[in-house]
Amino acid sequence: MTTITTKTTCPYCGVGCGVIATMHENGRVEVKGDPEHPSNYGRLCSKGSALGETVYLSERLLYPEIEGEQVSWEQAYAHIAAKFKAVINEHGPDAVAMYVSGQLLTEDYYVANKLMKGFIGSANIDTNSRLCMSSVVAAYKRAFGEDVMPCNYDDLERAQLIVLAGTNTAWCHPVLYQRMAQSKQENPAVKIVSIDPRRTQTADISDLHLSVRPGTDGILFNGLLVYLDSVGETNSQFVQAHTSGMEEALQAARASSPDIATVASACGLSEEEVEQFYKLFARTERTVTVFSQGVNQSSSGVDKINSIINCHLLTGRIGRKGMGPFSLTGQPNAMGGREVGGLANQLAAHMEIDNPQHREIVAGFWQSDKLASRAGLKAIDSFDAIAEGKIRAVWIIATNPVVSMPDADRVKAALENCELVVVSDCVRETDTAKLAHVRLPATTWGERDGTVTNSERRISRQRPFLTPPGLAKHDWQIFTEFAQVMGFGEAFDYRSAADIFDEYAKLTCYKKDHEQNRARRLQLPAMVDLSLHEYNKLPPTQWPALDKTVTDTPPMYADGRFSTPDGRARFIAIRPQPPAAKPSQEYPLVLNTGRVRDQWHTMTRTGMSPRLSAHRIEPFVEIHPDDAARYGLADASLALVSSQLGHEIYVRVRVSERQQAGSIFVPMHWNAQFASQARVDTLIPAVCDPVSGQPEFKHAVARVEPCKASWYGFIISREKPALKYSRYWARSRGRGFWRYEIAGQDTPEDWALHAKTLLNYEEGEEWAEFYDKADGHYRAARFVGGKLDSVIFIDSSILLPPRDWLISLFQKEEISPRERAGILQGTPPADVEDVGRIICACFNVGEKTICKAVQAGAGDVEAVGKACQAGTNCGSCKPEIAELIKTC
Repeated sequence: MTTITTKTTCPYCGVGCGVIATMHENGRVEVKGDPEHPSNYGRLCSKGSALGETVYLSERLLYPEIEGEQVSWEQAYAHIAAKFKAVINEHGPDAVAMYVSGQLLTEDYYVANKLMKGFIGSANIDTNSRLCMSSVVAAYKRAFGEDVMPCNYDDLERAQLIVLAGTNTAWCHPVLYQRMAQSKQENPAVKIVSIDPRRTQTADISDLHLSVRPGTDGILFNGLLVYLDSVGETNSQFVQAHTSGMEEALQAARASSPDIATVASACGLSEEEVEQFYKLFARTERTVTVFSQGVNQSSSGVDKINSIINCHLLTGRIGRKGMGPFSLTGQPNAMGGREVGGLANQLAAHMEIDNPQHREIVAGFWQSDKLASRAGLKAIDSFDAIAEGKIRAVWIIATNPVVSMPDADRVKAALENCELVVVSDCVRETDTAKLAHVRLPATTWGERDGTVTNSERRISRQRPFLTPPGLAKHDWQIFTEFAQVMGFGEAFDYRSAADIFDEYAKLTCYKKDHEQNRARRLQLPAMVDLSLHEYNKLPPTQWPALDKTVTDTPPMYADGRFSTPDGRARFIAIRPQPPAAKPSQEYPLVLNTGRVRDQWHTMTRTGMSPRLSAHRIEPFVEIHPDDAARYGLADASLALVSSQLGHEIYVRVRVSERQQAGSIFVPMHWNAQFASQARVDTLIPAVCDPVSGQPEFKHAVARVEPCKASWYGFIISREKPALKYSRYWARSRGRGFWRYEIAGQDTPEDWALHAKTLLNYEEGEEWAEFYDKADGHYRAARFVGGKLDSVIFIDSSILLPPRDWLISLFQKEEISPRERAGILQGTPPADVEDVGRIICACFNVGEKTICKAVQAGAGDVEAVGKACQAGTNCGSCKPEIAELIKTC
């Protein structure tokens, strides 16, 4: 059998794992980790391991469309160009905008930015990375003079202390979590501190978990700065030779955080906990502070990050192995986008749009006389401008802002009233694509060809192994052909991604001796003038890339010279600000949003994977037991969550002591394709950091109340049912079926008649049912050709049978008489094992199987793995297995 094997890179988080994809003759795609890739050394998380399940065409956008009608590419380009030109002629170039994505490859990003900023003449192009990483960009630039990540992944294995601030690494960056866990296992002297209001799975390997009051990170790290200075841990030689602003930073820190008692009181911690953390940091030279969205997504995120950096500058713990302030990037190419000017206030190659000399350099390189002369609108401001009619045409690429933006219903309303909405995507039906006047089919992972940059500045290739379906094109190709229609053809004559990468690499070195460029670390001279063969074979390489034979860089700023004009790193005086929203009697709870283990962003890709959909099958609110009791919520019941914006969502209740009392957590992923009303970002106000423009997703206020229903139920069906009467529904994909959890207030007159309509029953087919109308119990099963085609269970309470055994029947070609007898009861025959809720997505191992192994003597995670394989592939489920072991 013929197979094609391709080395490429995972399209999910910013770890940038190497992937080996094998395309089999029968069309099956097999995926495994690349053991030679230095980011993951063969490891993959559950999402990466399931990539082969996401490459099929059932949900794809295959052809250009105008108002829902299929058209040619020529017609689509002509239509968009005519609209863009008309708007620009009447209202100027700032009346058009692009909103792009960290999912794009660097080559796509580069061409989009060149088109908008260099030739349309507006900087109104921003990226969804504004929502997750822009505070890091601003903080690094304030401290170092450039957006330079100073750490490498190897530092996590060299460190003696790892501080995890606002990051659920176990679920959001699982491969790095496994590297840290292995390092700690091999060297028990390594200490890990987790700082997070929630006790997430990441905290399970921590020696100390600080459940800080939400929003108080700046106070905690200001206090650390004061403590380090007071106990003599200032690295005076480093500070005097390589920094400026220390005294001002210390003065500000003493004002907010003068002593441990003050910090403990403000952060909701004990004095012992604060002192333990401070002593650990003070006594451990090789310290890495890892931070992510829990710090970034704040109305004072830039200051919080600088408060962390200040502590590393004071102790000189930067520029050496095993230490530094380490931001974990959220998206696969948020870094690449930052490098080529993906944010509205940037130019390509880390140059600044507000710097006249940088503008002169870029304009000369691009040979453009239309280069934008001022920063464009940031993401939130851009959609506000659409709502106000100032932006009249917008092109949205590879992102779903109707789900992912704060105050998401305002974004939806803005797009509904916009003159022209163009959406480029690989999926036809998203919440945003539904509002598009023009839809353009783009390639996706497996078809794309280009580069991405991960969290440690490592440039890796995404290589194609699939033919683009239908008329789908690469995003760079779409921008290039559109630019030619707009009349900019001479500047956009690219024939391949390699041509674009070469131009970008040359720009990083262009006029490198200019006084404005000498200190800039982003330079790629070793990647200039690569042959097509060299580009195709490009190994994973960190920048700065100064030598073709070197793929790994020494620690950044090891020479003590930073990217600032005077070469010194800057301390920033931090005066911590509280979150914008404050709990009240009407909205007493702090609402925090984030990710779950097996889903990604708005589920456009991961929602299509049966394996990934088995872990968390519906949207939920996680709430502390005390709060659940206070507001009358039972575990597994339904809740209505609302905020001061006047919107509400319906979600399942998960009662957990891991959640801090007074706060609730709701995942960000669910959209209108997978749930009736669960877009949590409709509840989040569009409050932003004043420096970075990054929204405060981690601290809104809300109230929670029971969502009463007259009936509850579930459907498992090979076809999507046309739901009616369901106030609440959530669906997930299984292997050959769809699973729906449903509930409603209105009740059909006759469940038996309604169920047959719902499940597409046809006269003569086999149908089994049970109906107790008085008690509101209804159950039915439809069989087609001896196979179980669909089941529906309805009850007046949430006490319905487990779904796991019923789901297993959908994998059988024929149902035995004994199994048929149990279907309407929802219980398997006595000798058939029910595996329970899926814990290990890689091997489809359920909760009951794991508990059986524990009861048979498997006393730790490794023993469970030997008994039933759970946790032996990607390791993402290991924290949950460890938790189960305690309760089985």
